Amino acid sequence: MNWERTLMVLVAGLATALATGLGALPFRFIKETSPRVFAIANSIAAGLMLGASFGLVVEGANFGMPQTVLGGALGVLMVLAGEKLFEGRETSIGDVRGKDARRTLLLLAVMTVHSFSEGVAVGVAFGGGEKLATMITVAIAVHNIPEGLAISAVLRSRGSSLRACAGWSIFSSLPQPLMAVPAFLFVDAFTPVLPYGLGFAAGAMVFMVLLELLPEAYESARESEVGLWVSLTLGAMVLFQRYL
Repeated sequence: MNWERTLMVLVAGLATALATGLGALPFRFIKETSPRVFAIANSIAAGLMLGASFGLVVEGANFGMPQTVLGGALGVLMVLAGEKLFEGRETSIGDVRGKDARRTLLLLAVMTVHSFSEGVAVGVAFGGGEKLATMITVAIAVHNIPEGLAISAVLRSRGSSLRACAGWSIFSSLPQPLMAVPAFLFVDAFTPVLPYGLGFAAGAMVFMVLLELLPEAYESARESEVGLWVSLTLGAMVLFQRYL
């Protein structure tokens, strides 16, 4: 076993996870906490998650479209199962309680599961050479920043501190270093499951947006305003992934 290269894979996975915490930084400068601001935060999160989901589907299709579609269906079922699991239970996460806490935990579960496929992608990339490994690691690290922004937007709108936003964002990406090393060591075994993981993450995120984020955003902001922010951030995320 090449221990030096294995350590490089672990460091790369940790770097991509830590990059997610940078998504909390914009909220350092946002002081207003009105319902309208929270609705806009949810709209931004929704657009970023939808844009990221499109990218996951495209990437998954490169490995197998039927597997990606099946993974997407399983992702939707996971969100429905999570809703059923938390229904009627007393839930809390940090300073967040009740229904908001259940929604927040469900979002974190979706984003954490999503990170498993990204960790596999890092490990598989290192099995394909130095240039590919560097490109994929940088792409995922940069891609994780708006994902951290999406998580922080939801958490901040529910009263979480800036430190908690950054901490939970990083936590959601910890599967990346955990999965990168075994994916690198056993690349032939992990490559076939990658489209299922990518599709699963995409399906779960899209359903979460439609089920939770957008309905909540429409409660406190005009429909046109929500639509504008979702469209702008979705388009920005798609362009970001296209030209990264």
